[in-house]
Amino acid sequence: MTAQSTLPAAASGRFSIGGDLPVNRLGYGAMQLTGPGVWGDPADPDEAVRVLRRAVELGVDLIDTADSYGPFVSEMLIKKALHPYPEGLVIATKGGFTRAGPGDWRAVGRPEYLRQQCELSLRHLGLDRIDLYQLHRIDPKVPLEDQLGELVLLQQEGKIRHIGLSEVTVAQIEQSRKLAPIVSVQNLYNLVNRSAEDVLQHCEQQNLAFIPWFPIATGELAKPGGPLAQAAERHGASPAQLALAWLLRRSPVMLPIPGTSSVAHVEENIAAAELTLTDEEYRELETAV
Repeated sequence: MTAQSTLPAAASGRFSIGGDLPVNRLGYGAMQLTGPGVWGDPADPDEAVRVLRRAVELGVDLIDTADSYGPFVSEMLIKKALHPYPEGLVIATKGGFTRAGPGDWRAVGRPEYLRQQCELSLRHLGLDRIDLYQLHRIDPKVPLEDQLGELVLLQQEGKIRHIGLSEVTVAQIEQSRKLAPIVSVQNLYNLVNRSAEDVLQHCEQQNLAFIPWFPIATGELAKPGGPLAQAAERHGASPAQLALAWLLRRSPVMLPIPGTSSVAHVEENIAAAELTLTDEEYRELETAV
């Protein structure tokens, strides 16, 4: 077996979530392992299994999913592909959305619902404890102390190791940390959409993992002659790989989780860990947006 340090994903560097969960910084996001609208089974379930296994073979040891992906389709595919799980593999999941159909997402943060979803995730993933359980959205109709209080109870019962948040402001992070030990934040962030810059900076200051969802967005920058396309050509790489390399360079707390339903794409994405941007290339991309 190849030593962990020589696997491609290891080139992204390490980060210890919560101080005791060391992972390679380039992970895998499992949302795309479902049908259209993140609903139902994928067109090719066998390829989904191959994607998950290939990601782990290449050194990915952080897989991010959610009970609402399918619902539960993504979690059950992870179990089918990887259980019994290799030592050191961190599976992060989320609860707090209910689904009524394709593309339909509704935040539900009632404590009894969060408990039910956590118990179902444990069963569907084949786990006794979830390493990182994230509140998928804060439900504005339920007091935050009730939502996080239930996750703290599940943590005390040994069903959750660490608690994370998703799509939150700095003020919400600060409020949440008075109620629960928060170790991670998952917000939309990529090279062309940095609206969560203040949240990323706060995570850096507090040493919280920052997990950018939708990390590969290249937009106008990837057009022929654009700065991303030019840099990619110099490196013999794709614009998507450069976008991931930029994220990894951007912050030591950044844990990108690019997702795909194709083995070829998962190999391409993970190869981005081995790309090194020059200072000039990094600044050029940073200022191009």
